[in-house]
Amino acid sequence: MPPKLPALATRSRKEPRVSQDLLRRFTWEIRSIDICLDDLRSYHANALGITGPQMMILMALTELEEEHGVPVNAVARLMRVESGFITKQSKELESKRFVRRKSDMNDARYVLLSLTDIARKSLASIARQQEELEQFVFDYLSIQEFAKLAACLSGLRSRLEKARLHAALDSETD
Repeated sequence: MPPKLPALATRSRKEPRVSQDLLRRFTWEIRSIDICLDDLRSYHANALGITGPQMMILMALTELEEEHGVPVNAVARLMRVESGFITKQSKELESKRFVRRKSDMNDARYVLLSLTDIARKSLASIARQQEELEQFVFDYLSIQEFAKLAACLSGLRSRLEKARLHAALDSETD
């Protein structure tokens, strides 16, 4: 009678396929969540008469807000887009009086962005609807479960960033 393989060895033979299937499913779930979040953001943006990406800029400015404004390149980094895109969109937001653009006092080459009072009031006007939707969505998990999920996703994002850097270095050596 042949020796029995340890459970771990048997499992490891199956895991690559199962892991790939699970990773693929996870990727699609994350992408689907991202699409839903984009759609919700677009609904809120439409209520303000702006585009989804412009809404993202307002959200980024809310997140990064500093006393004298936020540099265009900081918003671009957060949104993972080119600075030129932020420049163009912020000019449109400025024409709608949602964003204030001014040169950095220390270095005139840099443009600082800040929310106007009109933007703050407009964002406040849709805040209740946003809160109701968020309450509906996030009632699915308890605060503790949501915190754990957020921590897991943060760790996964960190590992994916490292993997992306590794892949980029590998492609440069080819």
